[in-house]
Amino acid sequence: MTSEPRSRWEQLAGRLSGDAYAEHFARLAQSGQDVHGEAAFCAGLAAPPARILDAGCGTGRVAIRLAELGYATVGVDLDPKMLDVARRHAPDLVWVQGDLAVLPEDVRARAPYDLVVLAGNVVPLLAPGALAATLHGLTEVLAPDGVLVTGFGLDRAHLPPGCAVTPLEEYDGRADAAGLARTHRLGTWDAEPFDPAGGYAVSVHRRA
Repeated sequence: MTSEPRSRWEQLAGRLSGDAYAEHFARLAQSGQDVHGEAAFCAGLAAPPARILDAGCGTGRVAIRLAELGYATVGVDLDPKMLDVARRHAPDLVWVQGDLAVLPEDVRARAPYDLVVLAGNVVPLLAPGALAATLHGLTEVLAPDGVLVTGFGLDRAHLPPGCAVTPLEEYDGRADAAGLARTHRLGTWDAEPFDPAGGYAVSVHRRA
């Protein structure tokens, strides 16, 4: 009997609790660091009250901030521990548990989305071989001319320990095959220019 491949997040997170993950970002915010760069970047691409899907939402940090800015947000994540925290912090928002490679009906039923965002190294943390199905599914729920935004590390220094690298060439090929056209590539969520040696890429694609 075979089983579905586990996501790299499931393999690497271990017993990491949603509270511990959320507290990490709370400490960063208390130290003066900006923890809302992803939300600010997305806000520059679509005006409220656009409908946004936070794919791989974790504890809801990005989705909650976007909701505060006036967007209609939906969060989907595979990890119930993370979603427990998201629901506790924002019980009025829509949180769905499910696999990005096989989008739950609760996510599809709320389509189309004006913008889909995958922050926090969601792409390299997918299950091995799941990138193509993930991008195809997310493209299907995008509005015509909708935007898909991803940000992820390109080397081991910018990824969780033990996480495999997803080459940009592979990502771009899968995005092209899913019917996405790249419009921007930057080096940070603060919109710094992309540097191939910088170890991080933020990519913006539109539904072709």
